Amino acid sequence: MVNGPRQGGNRPTHSPTTAPAASRAAEQSRAASTASSRSPTEPREPISRGAGARQRVLQAALQVLDEHGLPGFTMEAVARRAGASKATLYRHWPTAGALMVDAMDATFQPFPEPDTGSVETDVAQLLTAFVALLEHTPFPRLLAAFIDAAERDPTLASLHAELTRRRREPLLVALTRARERGQLPGHLDPELAVDLLTSPFFYRRFVAHRPIPPNLVNDVIAHVLGTTWRPADR
Repeated sequence: MVNGPRQGGNRPTHSPTTAPAASRAAEQSRAASTASSRSPTEPREPISRGAGARQRVLQAALQVLDEHGLPGFTMEAVARRAGASKATLYRHWPTAGALMVDAMDATFQPFPEPDTGSVETDVAQLLTAFVALLEHTPFPRLLAAFIDAAERDPTLASLHAELTRRRREPLLVALTRARERGQLPGHLDPELAVDLLTSPFFYRRFVAHRPIPPNLVNDVIAHVLGTTWRPADR
């Protein structure tokens, strides 16, 4: 949730206010692929204790999920990739599903909450970072496998719902704040607005498998909020 999205039209990527969230997408991309350049057969030193060791296991988990999908996502496969023992993994994660949730949660953190004073710029910043996540990171493949797992496991489904709720929060905050400022109608439903703002990007990436046009962020904001992001708003 990276060099940034494609530029074109009045894409919000021209605005300096998009930098924090786009930078977060870049950090997430690097975190998800840190060890991908290393051959799976290359020797690894035994895993040690501490935060660094935990991060190594989480990165290994995402690599296994990315390369082998849900059928190949096992504690044994992750342990082998991380250079750890299965017993070590089980001491921290009781199931492969718990490890998957932790790996996704640690790597793809919610975007920072912008507060530029302009609802158009705040929303554009968040949607631009979301586009970067969809276009320039392994996130779509990993999310597809995660959703598949959640469909089969009620516990994972509940955890996935909670992760999704937290990732919606920055947009909800931006819209609620704008409504309180009088920038948006008082009757606007922030939850529904978040659904409408984000679903075109999900649909194009996961269902239609179509490219995301350069001006889609602006067009979605205009249609959903009745406003348009403009360079003059910067």
